[in-house]
Amino acid sequence: MATKATKAASTTNNGMNMENGAIHTLSALVANKPGVLARIAQVFARRGFNIESLVVSPSKDGDYSRMTIGTTGAHGGLVQILAQVNKLVDVLHCYDHTFDNAVVRELALVKVAVGAGERTEALQIAQHFGCKTEDLTEESMIVMATGATEKIDALISMLRKFTVIEMVRTGKVVMIRGQGST
Repeated sequence: MATKATKAASTTNNGMNMENGAIHTLSALVANKPGVLARIAQVFARRGFNIESLVVSPSKDGDYSRMTIGTTGAHGGLVQILAQVNKLVDVLHCYDHTFDNAVVRELALVKVAVGAGERTEALQIAQHFGCKTEDLTEESMIVMATGATEKIDALISMLRKFTVIEMVRTGKVVMIRGQGST
């Protein structure tokens, strides 16, 4: 019987060639207690990995939290991180879902400076990307976008023709499709 660390390491590759510097989406189910996030972050820091995005929310029962961690780095180091995180007492499991059949989304709020003359074009761009306009003033607008990272990146690229005043992104959230468990 495979241990949770072995299972996590074996689910990392899924038969695909992973290059150094690949972007990984990890999911961890952890006890909803103070200090758990700090201990997990310390494992990444000791291995020289940067946590590029982090989303933490309570799971369906409230006793546990789901962490979705975006990180970049070499496959070998990531296998070690998964093994070490899975050994932590308050961690039920931690997996790399980078190449899994999963729904992966993020949310972004983007505030752009647009006057009356630019507003129509900005709204057309927002509509094309399926954004919702959350705020609209004489001088600016805030749009909310949800979707894959590539979609959010493309939206932001298009909105850069205006002055981007402020931007906030959630980072990725992930859920395995079908009957599988994240």
